Amino acid sequence: MSDFINRPQIEVLSAADGVRRRHWPVEDKLRIVEESFVGHGQVTATARRHGVCRSLLTVWRRQYRNGELGGPRPVSFAPVAVMQDIPTTRPGPIDAPDLSRGSQVEIVLANGRRLIVPVGVQPEALARILSVVDGQ
Repeated sequence: MSDFINRPQIEVLSAADGVRRRHWPVEDKLRIVEESFVGHGQVTATARRHGVCRSLLTVWRRQYRNGELGGPRPVSFAPVAVMQDIPTTRPGPIDAPDLSRGSQVEIVLANGRRLIVPVGVQPEALARILSVVDGQ
């Protein structure tokens, strides 16, 4: 029975005794997330600087990218497909070229490729370019 006398008392704390979680305002979350996007490898450093767990900051970043955090949607890339350019019009008679400075001539080849050259291009240079582009 003497064991019960010498043991220290145990204090039981309940969750209602203290605040277990912080609640971050959306403005603070946005500011911290945008700061974490600056530079390479800034997630851990930003989380440490603001006293936030890195995994929580990662969740906030995902919510930011998905537009769930309430901030402005970040710029994203749209998928682009490059397709062969099919000429919509047939080449017709050529008008007299404008010989002003900076004028260009567009040449449409039989294989569908287009070549834009300045008006004053040397014929020898144009012939070399055409032989490469046209494949003859």
